[in-house]
Amino acid sequence: MTRMSPQQEWWTTAEIAASGLPDLPNTRRGVDAVVERLGWRGHPTFARRRSGRGGGWEYCWKLFPSRAQAALLKSGAATAVTPAPLDRGAAWTWYDALPQAVKDKAQSRLAVIRRVEDLSGATTKFLAVEFVAAQEKIAPRTVWNWFEAIEGVDVSDRLPYLAPRHRSVARKAPKTEADPQFFSWLKADFLRLERPSFTSCYDRVVGLCQARGVQFLSSRTARRWIEANIPRVTQVLAREGERGLAKCFPPQIRDRSTLTALEAVNADCHKIDVFVQWPGFEKPVRPQIAAFQDLYSNKFLAYRVDLDPNKVAVMAAWGELVETYGIPRHCLFDNGMEFANKWMTGGTKTRFRFTVRDDDALGVLPQMGVQVHWATPAHGQAKPIERAFRDWCDRVAKHPAFAGAYVGNRPDAKPENYMSRAIPLAEFLEILDQQIAAHNARPGRTTANAKGRSFDETFAESYTTAKIRKATPEQHRLWLMGQEVRKLHRTHGQLTLHKNGYWADWMNEFAGQEVCARFNPENLHEGLYIYSLAGEYLGYAECRSKTGFFDMVGAKLHAKAERARKKAEKELLRQMRPISVDQFAAELADLPKPETPLMEAKVVEMISVRHQKPVIARPLPAPDPALDLEIENVIHAEEFGRRKAEQVAASAEPSAADKFWRALDIERREAAGELVSVEDAQFVARMRLLPEYQAQKVMYAQFGAAGIA
Repeated sequence: MTRMSPQQEWWTTAEIAASGLPDLPNTRRGVDAVVERLGWRGHPTFARRRSGRGGGWEYCWKLFPSRAQAALLKSGAATAVTPAPLDRGAAWTWYDALPQAVKDKAQSRLAVIRRVEDLSGATTKFLAVEFVAAQEKIAPRTVWNWFEAIEGVDVSDRLPYLAPRHRSVARKAPKTEADPQFFSWLKADFLRLERPSFTSCYDRVVGLCQARGVQFLSSRTARRWIEANIPRVTQVLAREGERGLAKCFPPQIRDRSTLTALEAVNADCHKIDVFVQWPGFEKPVRPQIAAFQDLYSNKFLAYRVDLDPNKVAVMAAWGELVETYGIPRHCLFDNGMEFANKWMTGGTKTRFRFTVRDDDALGVLPQMGVQVHWATPAHGQAKPIERAFRDWCDRVAKHPAFAGAYVGNRPDAKPENYMSRAIPLAEFLEILDQQIAAHNARPGRTTANAKGRSFDETFAESYTTAKIRKATPEQHRLWLMGQEVRKLHRTHGQLTLHKNGYWADWMNEFAGQEVCARFNPENLHEGLYIYSLAGEYLGYAECRSKTGFFDMVGAKLHAKAERARKKAEKELLRQMRPISVDQFAAELADLPKPETPLMEAKVVEMISVRHQKPVIARPLPAPDPALDLEIENVIHAEEFGRRKAEQVAASAEPSAADKFWRALDIERREAAGELVSVEDAQFVARMRLLPEYQAQKVMYAQFGAAGIA
């Protein structure tokens, strides 16, 4: 609102001279001359004696010329919305939040103020303001207003007070007039995992509001209301689920500078993007690499290559690490079955896989005093080794020696020479050794511990001063052996493992007890090392029968990863979405259905009758009860014979060879892309879990059909 009077109504001659108002002198002597010439002191209402120290006269602003009065009113209107002066801290806080364009204006104003002050030493301040204002092409009164804004302010704090103050005026929020039911319906439709577009949600809700007579907002206003009233994190949780919620929080930054070489390692498996010709396989395969990496230096310490991730390869890589460097104190694994198996981590209470039992035998790592840490499942950032695998995708998989064998890192990124070549296994292992060594020796690493050195140099410097634990001869048996918990025979103490019998005379003393058998998974015929469940070594038992071996790897995933912030976000989402999508769908279903009136044909074509029924219908033949009974008896006899044959066929249990050939035929049909019945799929799934079937496949691969009894 425009003020009808200025903020200052009474003026002294000195204030009039310093005001810079138009049509008024800029000096006190000149103002006195105007007062005397126009007779201001003689006015009974607009002139008065000044009360207070010094005395003198004061004159009302209404005695000023019209242009001066207009300037005063304009200045009063501009300052009417100026907020109360801020203290020093609040002023700088407000200034820091301003856009850069507004800050630039404040800096330009401060530059003008400094120029005026510099010129004031050689001339009067009035002339300095006039001169600088003319050069800057601004009104002198504007410069005087800037001086008033910084009056009493320290020189170092002038900048916030010179910034344009229009941004500090509190803006009135637009009124959103709509029925609360409109917002409830909109949130119920928009905040769901199907992620419908806002426009489609708005159109559905508007149609419902129009049918129910509910007031609603425009599309843009409703969109702004959603953004202003529902936090972004809540929207992400509702529309993208917990995976989207996890992206709203920055990853944890963990400091590895406090570690030492070999104090902690992490391990994982990587499927290389190269086709390799594996011995015994007609088609090329993509091998899996189980690798261990030092967490302090990022150096790869040991690895093994196999067809798929398995505990035997992991155990062999672990054995190489311990024999070459020593025993780590901490080990970071993911929840893969090859790492969470009981051979490696039995007795660890926080495994993500397999049933944790109190009578579980201690695994290799707990017996060697290694503390196992489990990374978050399906979270690559929890394992630093994933960063190194990304380098492998470029420097190993795309090596010139593997040209033509590269498969691409995605199904839709296959090169044009896809599957044109397969690398022999020996050549692949040779190149892999070279590239891993080059990876460790490459200088210029920018990690906090490397500081421009290579991973080899970083590891070697710390390794020479760190306390390294070396393995004893007894510990060597741990990582080279698998382990199984078995109960000895209750009379003579023999132990049966994978259809092999093991016995020694000392086992009679432990007949009927549960023990832990450690063995070489690659050769069961070497015998067993028997331990108690507490890890005490009991003795050695020789193999008494040689029938074969199969390594079983399989379990169900039991992942429990509930976080407090997820629970809080879910509760907030529940409060933000008072109406469920089912209730909203029910509201839509209750809308009146549009009725389309039936259209009557204006022109009707008559269909000529070409065939007429006879006036007298022919009589139908009467049924013969005796013939029907005879037919029914024949049908029952055939049905009885069929069921009898099915029962006989079902009672004959198929042999193990028949089951193997049937499962093998189903797998071939699946590989060829043919449709397989549910019964066949369930049958082959059961067979794959049986050790006997896996052993038969090994025999079939080596000896053909002659190997199947």
